[in-house]
Amino acid sequence: MSTWGLVAAGSGLVAYSLLSWGLMAQAPDRAWTVLALFGPLLAGLALAGLQRRHVPTLLGCAALAGVLVVVWQRGGVDVHRLYVLQHAAIHALLGWTFAITLRPGATPLITALAERVHAEPLGAPVRAYTRRLTAGWVGFFAGMIVVSAALYALAPWGWWSFFCTVLTPLAAVAGFVGEFAWRRWRHPEFEVVSMRSAMRAWRDHDRRAT
Repeated sequence: MSTWGLVAAGSGLVAYSLLSWGLMAQAPDRAWTVLALFGPLLAGLALAGLQRRHVPTLLGCAALAGVLVVVWQRGGVDVHRLYVLQHAAIHALLGWTFAITLRPGATPLITALAERVHAEPLGAPVRAYTRRLTAGWVGFFAGMIVVSAALYALAPWGWWSFFCTVLTPLAAVAGFVGEFAWRRWRHPEFEVVSMRSAMRAWRDHDRRAT
């Protein structure tokens, strides 16, 4: 992905975040607010399920669509719950993207990405490491959901808001940086690849999945 592509993607994420904040702040009791927040997530999850012909995912999408229909009819949704549910849904989608590649017979996501950025076939140590790393990110996303739910249930709302808007992205960045540092220290024999190469591998992976 080019620099302008990264800027466009980042701008899109910022715009979606601002839109979500505006809807929840100005019209939290409107049913279309819920559809605007969860519609893109549901569409992305359904598309991925169709591409991989994964029946449990499609059934989950159908169930979520049913919930959205009920919300559309009833309205009056608590803004705090909207934030918590949106946060959980995003991390569940990310976790699912990694977790589904760990099923028997599939290639772990990070292993598949590594295969695209390395000229030589991956050795057994690299394959084992990338599989553990894929599972580690699944655990990270699941952990974010658990911590979010615990803070929402037990702590003041300001704590949860700080966790969502500040600590969550910082934790993701720390995960990337920490893994890179650990890999360089623990496995110096692994080839180092650039961020541009990694983004290109992710883009190619998405194209092959379609």
